[in-house]
Amino acid sequence: MQQKLESNTFLLLLLLVSVGFLMILKPFFGTIFWACAISVIFFPMHTRLLNRLNGRPNTTALISVMVCVLVVVIPVIVLISSAVAEGADFYKQLESGKVSPDKYIDQVRTAFPAAQQMLDRFGVDFVRVKETVLSTSMSVGKWLAQNALSIGQNTFKLLLNTCLMLYLIFFLLRDGQYLIDLLIRALPMGDARERMLFAKFGEVTRATIKGNVVIAIIQGTLGGLIFWALGIPGALLWGVVMAVLSLIPAVGPAIVWAPVAIYLFANGESMKATILVAVGVGVIGLVDNILRPILVGRDTKLPDYVVLLSTLGGLGLFGINGFVIGPLVAALFIAFWGIFMREVNVPVPDEGDVVAENPKASAD
Repeated sequence: MQQKLESNTFLLLLLLVSVGFLMILKPFFGTIFWACAISVIFFPMHTRLLNRLNGRPNTTALISVMVCVLVVVIPVIVLISSAVAEGADFYKQLESGKVSPDKYIDQVRTAFPAAQQMLDRFGVDFVRVKETVLSTSMSVGKWLAQNALSIGQNTFKLLLNTCLMLYLIFFLLRDGQYLIDLLIRALPMGDARERMLFAKFGEVTRATIKGNVVIAIIQGTLGGLIFWALGIPGALLWGVVMAVLSLIPAVGPAIVWAPVAIYLFANGESMKATILVAVGVGVIGLVDNILRPILVGRDTKLPDYVVLLSTLGGLGLFGINGFVIGPLVAALFIAFWGIFMREVNVPVPDEGDVVAENPKASAD
């Protein structure tokens, strides 16, 4: 009885201390998350360097962090700062009236009277739509302007978070294998299960980040270049916006280029509009349709619809971090249930049984 009471008390205190520690780390969740994610991505390179340098962990980890700074940190900071500064300029043009969304909407309505009739048929108030677009444009522009100002005012905070992330990456790369072994010893799930789950975590994280980032870079670059080539203002800003929106599967950059193409048609610039639609559908959209299943779905071993739903759900719950967390949680969910089914001997149906139960499968 005494021993059981002591064990329960210890477990309760362990839980309280763990929750308290997690609450302390909560303000740094984003920094810690990206430090872990980037460490997972660069760990294979770090391992190869470690073998070439004959087991010099500190030097190898430092080189890996420097590569991370050159490849990831500096380009991201420069790109985001430039895009936010351009967004602040866009907000100033909105305030001064040089850019007038309601004027553009009126041009579209005049050029496409059938669209007005369709909206009226469905009971959509065009004036309200115009007001919503205007208020949204002002809100987004104001947010970009405020963030442009905050980047200058909070340079120290940004630098501190970046340095903290790089500091964590150094130790996660240097001591990564030791930390994994320590967690395997601490978690009471069985070493084989834990190793498989950690392997799945690394696999999904690498595939999701590398796949989505590659697709975002390609689509954002293509979108920005076509905007620049067609003389559309704010090509850099809209390229970054399209890159961010590309994280949303099946929709992505079309949210930006499609309304611009409609406006160009309404403004009588049919050649530019046709080129933009052709590039948007035939090049930018094709990148998503071809590369996303290859880079994300195949490596994570998740069906395309699961990738889509988990990405959208993750973005809704966790913001920008959700494009990694969503598919990661989905992959771990499938992995846990896979372990459960194997260990309780749930029979896996043969292909013949599936066809027999679903005649449509054989017809397809």
